[in-house]
Amino acid sequence: MDGQPCIRGLRFPVVTVLRMVAGGMSVDDIVSEHPDLEPEDIPAALTYAAEALAEHYYPLRPPA
Repeated sequence: MDGQPCIRGLRFPVVTVLRMVAGGMSVDDIVSEHPDLEPEDIPAALTYAAEALAEHYYPLRPPA
């Protein structure tokens, strides 16, 4: 999938889940439309996306 993160072992891009949620679809709607997905996959995709976009700060070590 061109290096895009996918749902656990499926070739189903996380970005597709994000777009469906952003479009107002509920977990039940998404799972009924895509039966390979499980309800737990939706919050997992959202958590992944949030973590990927979060700012990370790494303290610098003092010079030796």
